[in-house]
Amino acid sequence: MQKLKRFLQSVLPRSVYRSLLVPYHLFWTWAAANKYGYPGKELVVIGVTGTKGKSSVTEMISTILEEGGHTVASTSTIRFKIGGTSTRNLYKMTLPGHGFLQKFLRDAVDAGCTHAVVELTSEGALQFRHHFTYMNALVFTNLEKEHIEAHGSMQKYFEAKMRIGKALERSPKRPRAIIALESSEYGKQFLALNVEKKFPFSLDDADHLSLTPHGASFEYTGRRITLSHPGAFSALNAMAAIKAGEFFGVSIETAAKALQNLETIPGRAERIDEGQPFLAVVDYAHTPDSLRALYAAYPGSRKICVLGNTGGGRDTWKRPEMGEIADTECAEVILTNEDPYDENPDEIVAAMASGMKRAPSIIMDRREAIKTALSKATDGDVVLITGKGTDPYIMGANGTKEVWSDSTVVREELQKLKR
Repeated sequence: MQKLKRFLQSVLPRSVYRSLLVPYHLFWTWAAANKYGYPGKELVVIGVTGTKGKSSVTEMISTILEEGGHTVASTSTIRFKIGGTSTRNLYKMTLPGHGFLQKFLRDAVDAGCTHAVVELTSEGALQFRHHFTYMNALVFTNLEKEHIEAHGSMQKYFEAKMRIGKALERSPKRPRAIIALESSEYGKQFLALNVEKKFPFSLDDADHLSLTPHGASFEYTGRRITLSHPGAFSALNAMAAIKAGEFFGVSIETAAKALQNLETIPGRAERIDEGQPFLAVVDYAHTPDSLRALYAAYPGSRKICVLGNTGGGRDTWKRPEMGEIADTECAEVILTNEDPYDENPDEIVAAMASGMKRAPSIIMDRREAIKTALSKATDGDVVLITGKGTDPYIMGANGTKEVWSDSTVVREELQKLKR
């Protein structure tokens, strides 16, 4: 199939080729849904979309529904889970090709699942991968500047996201619900969708918010919610998940218990503890907003920051800005390689460094960069390794890739320090 696509690209005018993509993608999505018997009709389906927080919200909703007695499947950037079986997402994409989601939903039905929580992306929406999911509900977390080079503009990025909202409107399920961030202008447009139930959320819902480097807590409708995940962004994600649980009849008490027991979300402000006297944190933060939010979750702590965060071939605009944020917020910054693809990794790092007033340390070997950062940490410091989260590979030129796990490398290097 890839050979055919490359052939057509080589022989057809660009405008003709692009016009053929719509029926091409739509056909394969329909074919997969038809092959697997439209499994979305047999499940309660919850979509989750937005720029930031999608995977965390997916994990939180899944946990809340399970605590409420449901058997749940979920698919996200982090993993694919059907009931008690979980596998790591090794695709380097949130929602793999057209047939994947329909087969996943069929496997969920066959395994006895009643609910499916599905992380949905703008690029997947452009290829109609969200079609024939028959959503009962959609969660919209936020919309921030990202994928602009791929989409062409912020407006086109929003329009791609809104395709998912329109799919909720078309769903034959009743009632349908939209859960969206009401403090965002984009969220207000999602809340205007023509569906039966609307659940706006914001940090204003989280009364008496308390934040520490080890977690967050707040009150909602008089019930204390305690999280093992730091930062105001974690509280906001939790509010989205709680509101989704409300729609499906899960009590606040049950949701609170579920969230308190959710100790770790892989690659999302994930603490790696090997008994060291400082915090070591792995996080997916790869936009300026998410990087600021992560750094803000550790106020007053001396931060040693390992920064890659800007893969090759996309979002080049953010590179100096990411460097500037790290330069402002971190006591020490180590710039390193991430996913250069076919770009020169030295030029990517130089672009990050151009936004910094101080001269950063540059260690292109990512393991060595992590090792150096950990060796510099002392009591009370926070070492923050950002950009990859649970990403399974470092992607190089000409399709090469190196098997990778930030959390595994951090754990291994911490163990070495103890010897």
